[in-house]
Amino acid sequence: MDGELTTAAPGGASEDARLESLGYKPQLNRVLGLFSNFAVGFTYLSPMVGIYSLFVFGLGIGGPAYIWLTFIPLIGMLFVALVFGELASHYPVAGALFQYSKFSVGPRFGWFVGWFYGFALLITVAAVDTGVVGYVTALTHNWFGWNLDPTGHGTILLITLILLAIQTTVNITGARIMADVAKFGVYVEIVGTLGIALILAIHGFHHGLGFLFSTQGAQHAATNGFGFDFHGSWLAAALVAVLAPVYIFYGFESCGDIAEETKDAGRQIPRAMRHALIWGGIGSLILTGALLLATAKHNPVGATVAGGVPSILAQLPSWLQDFLLLIIIFAFFSCGSSIQGAGSRLAFSYARDGALPGSGWISRVNQRFKTPVNALLMGAVITVLFCLLVYINPGSNYHIWFITYPAHVNALVALVSFGVSGIYLSFLLTVIGAIIARARGWQPEGAFQLGKWAWPVLIIAGGYLAAMFVNVIYPSGLSSARAFLNLDWITLLVIAIIAVLGGLYLLIWRPDRNVERHLESGAAPPESPPVIAG
Repeated sequence: MDGELTTAAPGGASEDARLESLGYKPQLNRVLGLFSNFAVGFTYLSPMVGIYSLFVFGLGIGGPAYIWLTFIPLIGMLFVALVFGELASHYPVAGALFQYSKFSVGPRFGWFVGWFYGFALLITVAAVDTGVVGYVTALTHNWFGWNLDPTGHGTILLITLILLAIQTTVNITGARIMADVAKFGVYVEIVGTLGIALILAIHGFHHGLGFLFSTQGAQHAATNGFGFDFHGSWLAAALVAVLAPVYIFYGFESCGDIAEETKDAGRQIPRAMRHALIWGGIGSLILTGALLLATAKHNPVGATVAGGVPSILAQLPSWLQDFLLLIIIFAFFSCGSSIQGAGSRLAFSYARDGALPGSGWISRVNQRFKTPVNALLMGAVITVLFCLLVYINPGSNYHIWFITYPAHVNALVALVSFGVSGIYLSFLLTVIGAIIARARGWQPEGAFQLGKWAWPVLIIAGGYLAAMFVNVIYPSGLSSARAFLNLDWITLLVIAIIAVLGGLYLLIWRPDRNVERHLESGAAPPESPPVIAG
């Protein structure tokens, strides 16, 4: 229906029939409902993982008032979710951003979107799985008296390998198991956000609500939590502090990555994307607010920057602290599992079009579990290789032309800086693709349509992504506040390296031609990926 948001039925065609009309034979197990699809997107977004990782950064840079910056990425990404929802409804195909861009603009453009997005997902799995190490070592110390060094390379690698092995096994055993883990992860997120906020409130907050509107002098060097000088401008501090919530609000797009395993995908995926963002925003605001109000009565910013979130939770009984550690660990686990699951569906979809080396092997589906087992195994191996980068840790600064690689920063940290920028880049390219398609006269046919709101939504979504992408990658120097998350020119260098590698592969082996042949044929390739026995 023109002129308004609509959710009309997609012509009565079944999801499998729609998939076949786009040139793909149904191979995956379509068993997921709305809540399962939502759970995968929500646990990937994971307000718990994001807040417990970035709370100190946001508070230290912007003061308590940084909580209100949450609305910027939340609202911005809601517009992006509307764009993706319309595309997902029209193209309910595994691989999401790659497929949307391929159909919207063309094979080469779509291939590059998938290339950037795939690297970002693999790197994010490594970042999440290594991020859990400190919580595991703390819990094992409390329970068993072990004194594992959370910064030790061996400790990081061992814990990450164990976690990755469990995640891969869970994802191999089927979409339903993956969804069950994600659904349990939703309940864990509720306990870890609303539950902890309630417990802190019962224990007693140290500040009134007015504290949430104060900056605590974050704009001045003498009172900034990290000693940065924003020359009296809180807006300058906010421009950096906003990166804390920016690094949380994505992952909802994974609802589209599992489209071929979702029932009534054209209708349910757009809803799941929006719900993942909205409930993620509500959980983030409640938990962030509770943590802020529970900070120390005297010198709240300085004490929290020095002691981290544990300094706030230390007021709770020891058994409750252990329980919290346990649910934080599970939140990291379910978050990594959902990202890995989404990444494997992208790899499967990518390879099914012949867009990767070894596409025939990668795109095989296990007959017993109906999952892309080889894609999962390949992703797990690459994630392990990324984790090995913790061993590359230069003892002094390295200078390459105008770029300085800082001392005592392991290579995985540098690579992780691409995680969010790669996500934003692939998001931006996908929205640009949607704009190009609209300008060429594309008309959506899915259950969810933007109608007369399409152009305003596209412009706002594209504008937000472009502005925040620049904010994420801006090389403001190694001594700047932004260097906590972006090592000056290193993020841009990583983007350039990945782009060059992709460009060389594209020029030499021309995988886009395989994608183009699929588009032109309008049907599955003659030699479809075989289904292997379990």
